[in-house]
Amino acid sequence: MTEVIAYAVVHTEPPSIFLAEDIEVLHRVLALEVVARTDPALLGADSESIRHALLEERWGDAVVRWIRSVGTGIDVYDGKSIYTSDDLPADLIGAQLQFTRLFGAAQPQLRSHG
Repeated sequence: MTEVIAYAVVHTEPPSIFLAEDIEVLHRVLALEVVARTDPALLGADSESIRHALLEERWGDAVVRWIRSVGTGIDVYDGKSIYTSDDLPADLIGAQLQFTRLFGAAQPQLRSHG
């Protein structure tokens, strides 16, 4: 059965990727693992408002303020699928390929180059 997850890419060097079971958990992960672990000196005057948003569990507000303060982007994606071997059994993949668009279209004839 295909699982659905949420994930975020933090555009640091190298990028950091965080996975969670849903968007609500992902917001908490970003708050704890990214925002709260930032050196307050990097946040300057925003550190107090970010701290306040975290204490009030306003995860989105804290993340948005963090992004504005440090200038590092975060892309968040919700509802993405994780496929398992149950979804794509190895012994059936050949049969499944035959029903895809690429294999369903009329096959062009190969020309010989001779």
